Amino acid sequence: MLYVRAMARTQQELSPERLLDVPQADLDDLRARLRNTRWARPWPLENWQAGADGATMRRLVEYWADGYDWRAQEEDINRLPHRFAEIDGIRVHYLRFDGGLGLPLLLGNGWPSTFLEMVDLARKVAERGFTVVVPSLPGFTFSAARPSLDESPPTHEIWHRLMRHELGFERYGVHGGDLSSRHAGLLAQAHPESVVGVHLLDVDNSLHEGDTDVTDEEREFLAAEADWQLREGAYSHQQRTRPLTLAQGLSDSPSGLLAWILEKYWAWSDCGGEVSSRFSDEFLVTQASLYWFTDTISSSFRDYYERGNGYSPVVVRVGAPTALTWFPSDIGALPPRSWLERRYNLTRYTVMPRGGHFAPVEEPDLLAEEITRFFREVAD
Repeated sequence: MLYVRAMARTQQELSPERLLDVPQADLDDLRARLRNTRWARPWPLENWQAGADGATMRRLVEYWADGYDWRAQEEDINRLPHRFAEIDGIRVHYLRFDGGLGLPLLLGNGWPSTFLEMVDLARKVAERGFTVVVPSLPGFTFSAARPSLDESPPTHEIWHRLMRHELGFERYGVHGGDLSSRHAGLLAQAHPESVVGVHLLDVDNSLHEGDTDVTDEEREFLAAEADWQLREGAYSHQQRTRPLTLAQGLSDSPSGLLAWILEKYWAWSDCGGEVSSRFSDEFLVTQASLYWFTDTISSSFRDYYERGNGYSPVVVRVGAPTALTWFPSDIGALPPRSWLERRYNLTRYTVMPRGGHFAPVEEPDLLAEEITRFFREVAD
């Protein structure tokens, strides 16, 4: 069932032309909650030093409650090329951009992103002659969560069935960042007959059994990753250990939800300490609104819990040609080539001059060009 805050519809009743139609009562409820926000007591610290900045939060909450036009955003979202498929009883939402007869590509998003962040990038890649499919991850916005942690098909299998069996693409490429980087690698590992290439924005940073010949450069990388986790990884630890405790608060408080994701747009982007230099207030509030009206912040945590508790497979070896495009303000540390070559058939390794974790929004032109060049190479 598609849950739009106290309003459920079956897949048969959904229309791509009118996917979103939030009841006015739900919109009024959101605004009332925002206007009645109970603010946390401030600390005598500099802005952002210990979490979401109070002044930025107050500005965004006020805008969300009284200046933001959700109905206009709703109409824009409804005009996108939405599609749905049912795979093993799981409703899968995706966008499809037909750009020509070039290689079909699947573009996967990460967290706390949504399909909406991929739209500009997908259009630019489609303009270069590719058919582009943008699926929402299971449990994100309009895709249903997998009903079982250990018996439902994993995300990479859902993606393969979507591309191969639902859409009929015998051969295709896959791009992933953040959570989708792992799913992209698993997809290529499981279906080498179909995946012609993998384009990644980051990779797994864990040692596997048998990884005994670690180089000095790789040890420095692992140490830098561990340091990042110590300083910045509390969100991940919470989401993979006690996500439902957190989810209750964020599902009940729109200001809490906004604070949880806003901090990431500030900390993980190339914004120079000023989040509005990269993301408009409208964009940030729309992302929060999508999570709020679909009530999916809880299910968006599932990927972290499953990976951290042994429900997900690991990438062992990907034989398909693989590219890494690294944006310098992304989370963690730049992996050395040798680290990628342990798991992937690395054929392209590019470090960008700017940009961060949200590259499809921050630098869509740079990313579209890299994706295009790589998949033109592997498709020849």
